Amino acid sequence: MGLAEDLGYGHDTGNPLHRVVRSFAATRPGGWFFSRTLRHLDDVVARLSRGRQSAPGLLAGLAVLDLTTTGRRSGLPRTSHLIAAPYAGTLALLGTNFGQASTPAWALNLEAEPRATVSHRGTSRDVVARPATDAEAEEVFAAAATFYVGYQHYRQRVDGRRRIRVFVLEPVTAA
Repeated sequence: MGLAEDLGYGHDTGNPLHRVVRSFAATRPGGWFFSRTLRHLDDVVARLSRGRQSAPGLLAGLAVLDLTTTGRRSGLPRTSHLIAAPYAGTLALLGTNFGQASTPAWALNLEAEPRATVSHRGTSRDVVARPATDAEAEEVFAAAATFYVGYQHYRQRVDGRRRIRVFVLEPVTAA
């Protein structure tokens, strides 16, 4: 069993409202808006639903993965709510940051310390994140485009300004 299946993680096409929100989020104004508000919206939705829902789940029909990394400067646990791409039986993360100019902190944290924990709907697994090869990154972007076209738009917006980090998550097996 792969990581995606083990966590019960996946995406569907969403309803008409979900598709509208996904289309808006893929635009420059939508990326700007969600890069600044989604974390806060997600905290409110999680609190009101007692952790059973997420803002991306309600608004866009996308599954959310909680990634807990070690802060590269602080050494403290840092949790980010991310959309992962099921890839080759595992999961991959794309550091697009909604097409914004800066690399997301979670990606920099994974570069400094690749050991992390992922959680989805109450199931957690320890993982090691490794940078995707160029070929894998292309495959991950293609896989991600099947459920959210925004990744391609974000990639086009940051092209040449920064490198989008793509990580493949490998589960840690008990010794």
